[in-house]
Amino acid sequence: MDLTAKDHPFLSINQEKLPMALGINGLGRIGKLTLWHHVARRSFEELVVNVGRDVGKGLEDIADYILRDSTYGPLDRFLFGFRGGRVIEELDEAKGTMKVNGVPVKILRQSRDPKQIPWKENKVSLVVDCTGAFTDPTSPPDAPKGSLRGHLEAGAQKVILSAPFKIKDKSLSMPEDAVTTIQGINEDDFDPNRHKLISTASCTTTCLAFMMRPMLDHFGADAILTASMVTVHAATGSQEVLDRLPDANAKDLRKNRSTFNNIILTTTGAADALALVMPQMRGIGFMAESVRIPTNTGSLVILVLNIQDQDPSNPIRRNLINSIYKKAAEGYLSKYLAYTDKQNVSADVIGTAAAAIIEGKETHTRTANLRVNLRTVCAVPQESMKGLEGGFLEVPITQVVVYGWYDNELGSYTHMLGERTLGIARSML
Repeated sequence: MDLTAKDHPFLSINQEKLPMALGINGLGRIGKLTLWHHVARRSFEELVVNVGRDVGKGLEDIADYILRDSTYGPLDRFLFGFRGGRVIEELDEAKGTMKVNGVPVKILRQSRDPKQIPWKENKVSLVVDCTGAFTDPTSPPDAPKGSLRGHLEAGAQKVILSAPFKIKDKSLSMPEDAVTTIQGINEDDFDPNRHKLISTASCTTTCLAFMMRPMLDHFGADAILTASMVTVHAATGSQEVLDRLPDANAKDLRKNRSTFNNIILTTTGAADALALVMPQMRGIGFMAESVRIPTNTGSLVILVLNIQDQDPSNPIRRNLINSIYKKAAEGYLSKYLAYTDKQNVSADVIGTAAAAIIEGKETHTRTANLRVNLRTVCAVPQESMKGLEGGFLEVPITQVVVYGWYDNELGSYTHMLGERTLGIARSML
């Protein structure tokens, strides 16, 4: 794959304009880039964006924030390359409106509590919540600090969460009207007649799902004994620019250290979220870890699989693993998975419209016989060990290491979120 290629069916704007308005709550990194995505595709008649407070000196400063970006450059360059051109016009401070790439955009600045956002008055039935503040699907609409369900109270019919669900009360289970889906993986799990709250998981889970899917499809879940991953992840807005004192009762003191100057160990919920979208993973021993590094975007998943080899005389090799990914990227997952034989660094994948980019040159395999002492294994009948020297069973295992890049902000996650949003929107018509 040529990572500089601009044409991609993922971002095709040659599609119908849906006769509805899309609500976006929050204008942080994902909220802003979600706006970019949809003004590029021109898929909705209007975008209604809630920021919930006054910003700068007025609408002009909001427009300036939308236009410029330290990571991806100006919006006009994103849309048109170096031809550029004015893309934000017709600002009306009194109405809070503007046009961005010809798409009407209305900015709401009155309330940050979802239940008080005037979605109904603005004819918004579908909302994408990008604040990261409301992630508990069990929280009631009138929760003191706001709730995802507040959007439903305010007139929305469905709410998409740009983050994993997090249920605070562990005694509660996932509500019947909530579901986690990733476009291209399990979007069919979404039932438009039942589900009102839809999580699109996280950037890391999205990348990981597309790295696991071809392996599961080829080898089957029973052959994959264990899996583990580490994401080498760019900094996020939740980290500190400079060291500061931790809040009261803070458990992880590293979160308060400067993201500029440190490699920071942290946690990821990718393992739990992956099992929600790929139930086969529940039978595989799986661990997930995360390391934050001082870059602004462009992240990497290092996936390690232990696969039970079927033919010791012809063990699994890197050529087979790469061919599996390459066929998937050129075939049934071509819209979302990419494969490259080039040697890349993180800057090379920024803006690339793919959920995961497999770097084939770094795929590694090693096969060895795993010796299992059946005498130490519970519930193994003694007669079954006849003929086994010393009670040992040798099993050929191949360890596979795969590297997958992803642009954790725009190229991977926000574009996948945009795809999922359009799919849900079409189901509402």
